[in-house]
Amino acid sequence: MLSSVLKSEKAVDVNILIIRAFVQMRELLYSDKELALRVEQIEKNLEFQGKTLETVIKAVSKLLKQPKSKPKKIGFDIDK
Repeated sequence: MLSSVLKSEKAVDVNILIIRAFVQMRELLYSDKELALRVEQIEKNLEFQGKTLETVIKAVSKLLKQPKSKPKKIGFDIDK
């Protein structure tokens, strides 16, 4: 506050530096908030994809455990 009241060139420079520092702090806080939201969204997506992948793996494992059946013949058998 004192730097904005004083009229010297040094006080003006200090005031500008203070304002820039607060602008940078605001930008940093905003970017961290945005980054935190993005990370949270990615975590939610991974959780959903993980559950989906787990369901697919269980289904494939279940199919692999089933006994293999012999292929059925198509057509007629002709005894000679």
